[in-house]
Amino acid sequence: VQLQASGGGVVQAGGSLRLSCAASAHTFSTYAVGWFRQAPGKEREFVAAITWSGKMTSTSDSVKGRFTISRDNAKLTVYLQMNSLKPEDTALYYCAAGQSFGITMREYTSWGQGTQVTVSS
Repeated sequence: VQLQASGGGVVQAGGSLRLSCAASAHTFSTYAVGWFRQAPGKEREFVAAITWSGKMTSTSDSVKGRFTISRDNAKLTVYLQMNSLKPEDTALYYCAAGQSFGITMREYTSWGQGTQVTVSS
C-alpha cells in the first residue's frame, strides 16, 4: 500500500497541527498504522500507533497527553493530532502501515515520504 503523509508546517510552541496519512488501497483498512519521527542527527523514533479497527492505540511517553492518533477507514486516512507542540517535537514525521500493531519499525512494511514539522520557540 502506498502512503502519503501531509499536514506538516511551521508552528509556534504551544500551537497545534494535524498530520494526515492517506493510503492508496482499500486494504489499508486492514493494516495497523504507526507514526514515527526523525530529528536531525537522531534516530527515527516511535510516536504513535493504531490498530486496523482503531480500537487500540499507543503513544510514546514523550507525546502522551498531547498527541492523539485516529483513523477513518472510509477515507483511507489516519490522523495525528498534535497539540501543545514543543520545539523538541521538530522532526520529519513518517507514517507507516503493517500487518502487526507495534511500536517498533520492524512491524511496518510500507512507509510514506515524511512531512516536516518545525516548532519555533
